[in-house]
Amino acid sequence: MADQTEVKLPQNIEEMLKAGAHFGFLKSRRHPSFKSYICGTKNMTEVIDLEKTDELLKKAEEFVESIAKNKKTILFTASKNEAKDIVKKFAEELGMPYVSGRWIGGTLTNFGEIKKRVARLNDLTQKREKGELMKYTKKERLMFDREIENLTELFFGLKGLERMPEAIFVIDPRKENIAVAEANKTKVPVIALASTDCDIASISFPIPGNDASKASIEYFVSHITNAYKKGLEAAVV
Repeated sequence: MADQTEVKLPQNIEEMLKAGAHFGFLKSRRHPSFKSYICGTKNMTEVIDLEKTDELLKKAEEFVESIAKNKKTILFTASKNEAKDIVKKFAEELGMPYVSGRWIGGTLTNFGEIKKRVARLNDLTQKREKGELMKYTKKERLMFDREIENLTELFFGLKGLERMPEAIFVIDPRKENIAVAEANKTKVPVIALASTDCDIASISFPIPGNDASKASIEYFVSHITNAYKKGLEAAVV
């Protein structure tokens, strides 16, 4: 009788399968750069080769650990609804800057100006908290409140970004193409969770995986977060 023993998959591969990380898009949507990371098709949906994903995730984690050892900064970035809250949650857990909404053009390529706007937000917020704006008229205070509100909407996640980040971590580089382009232009390494419709040729550390599922996104963002924490444990004092 033939041996019908079920092959046991590595735990990390099983976890990725459970999170739906292997689901890509229709073949018609596939970007040419992604071809070698696809292992088949199921119900017309392309299936991502999770063994290759695992290899590339490990490379990304090693890079993140090396950044953390020197207490350097990663800018977490996502604007799609499935990813915004997840990115915000883990970035705040690490005390890292983040963009959990529309990418502001020039965040990297015109960093000096962005830094000024963040400084303005910090200054006005601190002055309001200390009551230093009370010396102004009611109309003037209202104008300050509106300015703080507008700056908060745009730059709140960047409040701790005092220098150019050493890397950015992007969910769906196709959607965040402006952020990726700015990173490439300023030579900031890009880590990206990317599905089959993404151009991963311009990504420093691509992680092939489902970038449209909350479970998949949380799986990969948590792994990058844990890699940073691991690096911090061995941080340069």
